[in-house]
Amino acid sequence: MNIDPNSITLSDYLNSVQQVIKTHCADAVWVRAEITNCSSKGGHYYLELAEKDPDTHQRVAATKATIWQFVARRIITKFEKETGIKFGKDLNVLVKLKASFSAEYGFSLNIDDIDSNFTVGDIAKKYLEIRNRLISEGLIDLNRALPTPFDFERVLVIAPENAAGLGDFKKDADALEQAGVCHFVYHYCLFQSTQAPIAIQETLKTALKAWSESKASPPDAIVIIRGGGAVNDLAYLNDFDLAALLCKRKVPIWVGIGHERDKTILDEVAHRSFDTPSKVIAGIRNIIVQNIQEAKELYQQIESLAQNQIMYYRSESDKLELHIRNRALTHLTEVKRDVDSLFGNNQYFAFQSIKQAKQQIDQYLKETLIQSPRNTLQRGYAIVRVEGRAINSIHQITNAQVSIELKDGIAEATIQQINKATP
Repeated sequence: MNIDPNSITLSDYLNSVQQVIKTHCADAVWVRAEITNCSSKGGHYYLELAEKDPDTHQRVAATKATIWQFVARRIITKFEKETGIKFGKDLNVLVKLKASFSAEYGFSLNIDDIDSNFTVGDIAKKYLEIRNRLISEGLIDLNRALPTPFDFERVLVIAPENAAGLGDFKKDADALEQAGVCHFVYHYCLFQSTQAPIAIQETLKTALKAWSESKASPPDAIVIIRGGGAVNDLAYLNDFDLAALLCKRKVPIWVGIGHERDKTILDEVAHRSFDTPSKVIAGIRNIIVQNIQEAKELYQQIESLAQNQIMYYRSESDKLELHIRNRALTHLTEVKRDVDSLFGNNQYFAFQSIKQAKQQIDQYLKETLIQSPRNTLQRGYAIVRVEGRAINSIHQITNAQVSIELKDGIAEATIQQINKATP
């Protein structure tokens, strides 16, 4: 076997590579990268890191890195506590990397530390860029400027299926539905991962299209809800296209993302924002209850006004009857005085005058009694009133609701049909 004198063994070559790496990469370096994949096993974390072009978003560099168990317990716990973000893929991170090379195990990159402030700042920077763009394009206040729905009868709901927050929402929503007060239409989609913004947009567009094809009028509101989650789960919803789509809706958007401390751009552009899905349905329920209470109060006012009108006209009727009676008595007194005067002068003419006076008195009494509303009612007649005014013609009926006063009470009636009298 002939051996090339210029050749070396594999171990010699790899040991040379190891020496180069030790010489030139002896110290750990802070490196910016995006975690494109993350898995853990036995307490160790295995990452795939990448760098993307900021304009084209094309990958320009990629590698694998490891966080060993004894390091992971310290730095990942610290990262999640300081940021409130669950460590995983799709995060932009600043990590302290150290290269190592072994002739037996090959090349590896080990992570010794993570800068929590960098990741938080990256999320905040993206949020601010989206917000400023919405402001510059005049979109951010469009949906918030819409009037609050007067009432809730039909609501479109976008949510992740089987989420805990959706269950909380549906407890009260189902009660309103069963009471026949408000109808809810649900559409479900993904709310996590980088695909969430596109999924929500497509679901909303599909839902609105189906709504327009099946219903004559738009929903009273669009509700977007999900349960609580890590900050990086919420960060998926910080998307300009999704926010712009919500801004341009002509229907009020109510959101309940499910996080009391951290907000998304959806909270800023929505007509109303709530901490949790439970508070969203509570807001809807409160408006419905308020409208019911106002309707009751108006009904009570109408009832009180009607009773006052009835009492007023009854009092006026009593006054009229008393006035007629007093006039009759006064007239009787005058006639009696005249009769007494004539009786002293001529008995014959007195008798005649008395007879005539008696006939006249009887006639006056009959007329007086005939003119009494109560006597009129006693003979089987009735007084028909529309909106508190007495009427005597079908042409005065301007309302299907009428009041009929009889001798022993008042009946409220609804006109079903009007037949004109035959000439």
